[in-house]
Amino acid sequence: MQTAKNSIRERIVTALFLIIGVLIVGLINNFWLMWAVMGVVYLLAFHEATRLFGINNNSLYAYAAILWLAAALYPYGEDLFVIAGLIFAAAVAYTQNISPKNFLPFIYPTAGMLFLLSMYQEYGIESLLWLLVVVASADVGAYVVGRSIGKTPFSVSSPSKTREGVYGGIAVATGAGFFIGVTIVDIPQAIIISMAAAIGAVFGDLFESYLKRQAGVKDSGSILPGHGGILDRIDGYLFASVVMLVLLRGLV
Repeated sequence: MQTAKNSIRERIVTALFLIIGVLIVGLINNFWLMWAVMGVVYLLAFHEATRLFGINNNSLYAYAAILWLAAALYPYGEDLFVIAGLIFAAAVAYTQNISPKNFLPFIYPTAGMLFLLSMYQEYGIESLLWLLVVVASADVGAYVVGRSIGKTPFSVSSPSKTREGVYGGIAVATGAGFFIGVTIVDIPQAIIISMAAAIGAVFGDLFESYLKRQAGVKDSGSILPGHGGILDRIDGYLFASVVMLVLLRGLV
């Protein structure tokens, strides 16, 4: 009983520190600070991803750092992702001694983090607030609705998730996201983008659950007391950021 209370207290304290940190960075709203903070998050998440993928290649961290440095100088992060893929494919063909598996961390979490940075550069801090509200609401909504009326399992990758909870989370996130999105885009786009990003968040969380089940671990890491690893906290954002940026560009 005491252990459970300590765990809850630990979780709450960590959450408060994370919220305060996010608020400070958001209020300062400076590109270089945002780039640096996202860079730290990215490299920590990259490390956790290599463990989940079962990759033991320390040289990958140097390439990840170079890629993030390039993102500070080039405004379209997704272009860098494609170029990295081409360079890796060329290296695999040229040397024939590099496992294609080594590129997996450059897909996840790299793509999502690059899209996140690009979205901030193109649409400002308001877009990140919108994303934050959508993903957080999808998570909270799914938990509350799932605990209340959830009965039907959603996926074997995450046995605790129910269809009712997922649908409820998407509905809550669409409604909450709309109130932020409508200050940035028109009403139809605010609804569509909020709903699509919420769906992306659900599958971002599901994908990380799948990776953890494959790796046989409960959490992606232990850097956040009571919460696990960095990926455990940003999994939804890694999918939702891609969806939101693509739709912002295509619908607005």
